[in-house]
Amino acid sequence: MITVTGATGNVGRTLVRILTEQGHEVTAVSRRITPSDVPYGVRTVAADLAQPPTGLPPAADAVFLLIGGDLMMADDPTQVIAPFADAGKIVLLSSQGVATRPHSESHGRAFAAFEQAVMESGAEWTILRPGGFASNAYAWAPSIKATRTVAAPFGDVGLPVIDPDDIAAVAAITLTRPGHTKAIYELTGPEPTTPRGRTAAIAAAIGEPITFIEQTRQEARAQMLTFMPPPVADTTLDILGTPTAREQSVSPDAERILGRPPGTFADWARRNAAAFR
Repeated sequence: MITVTGATGNVGRTLVRILTEQGHEVTAVSRRITPSDVPYGVRTVAADLAQPPTGLPPAADAVFLLIGGDLMMADDPTQVIAPFADAGKIVLLSSQGVATRPHSESHGRAFAAFEQAVMESGAEWTILRPGGFASNAYAWAPSIKATRTVAAPFGDVGLPVIDPDDIAAVAAITLTRPGHTKAIYELTGPEPTTPRGRTAAIAAAIGEPITFIEQTRQEARAQMLTFMPPPVADTTLDILGTPTAREQSVSPDAERILGRPPGTFADWARRNAAAFR
C-alpha cells in the first residue's frame, strides 16, 4: 500500500495515476476528494493534515508527503508526520529553498523543519527539493483567456522551472525502487526560461499571440498579497527577480533518476494548452 497526500494537486494526481498503472495499491489523501477524482480502485480519504487524520491505512509501505499552504507554518511538524511514522518509507516533497534560502521562514526554515522531522521519524526517507513549477503559469490563464495578455515581473530573468509530471515520475521511482534511501534530490527543468519566454511558449501552444506586460516589483507584490502572506510574497519575488546562481542552474538529478531529460516548459504548455484557450 502506498499513501499519496495532496492527491488531487498538480503532482499528486499524476503520481496516483502512475502508481495505479504500475499495479500498486494506492490510498489517495486530500482535503476534498471523492472516488471520481482518482482511477478506479484507488481508496480515497478526505483529510486535513493540519488535524489528526482518520481513516488512513495502518503501516503503509510508503508515503508521499506533500507539505503546502498553512501546513508550512505548523508549530510542530512531528505531529503532522506522526500518522505516517510507521510507514516503511516517506518521500517528502520539500523545496529547493531549504538550500538556497535557508533564512527564509517560508521557503527555507519551514521546509527544513519538516525535513528534519521526516529524517527523525524512524522510517526510511527520501527528500525531493523542486525549484519553480511550470504549472505556476496557470495563474496567467484568466488574463490570457480574457485579453490574451500576461502581466508578470522580471520578464527576462530565467529559472529552470520543472514540469510537475516529472516530479511525480521521480516520486514514483523513489517510492517503489531501491537505492534512494537517505537521498536528497534537487529537481529542475532542463533549461532556464523567462516569463517572457514562457508567455511565448503558451502563445505557440494555443496558436494565438499573447502580449507580455512587465510589472514592477511593487505591482506584483500587491497582486500576490491578495492570496499569500507578506513573507512568502517577498521571498518569492526575491527568487523571481534576484535568483541565486544555484536557483538558475539546471540540476542533473531529475534526468539521472528518470533516465531521460525532464520535459521543457514548451512541452508542458502544449500538453495543457486547453487551460489557456
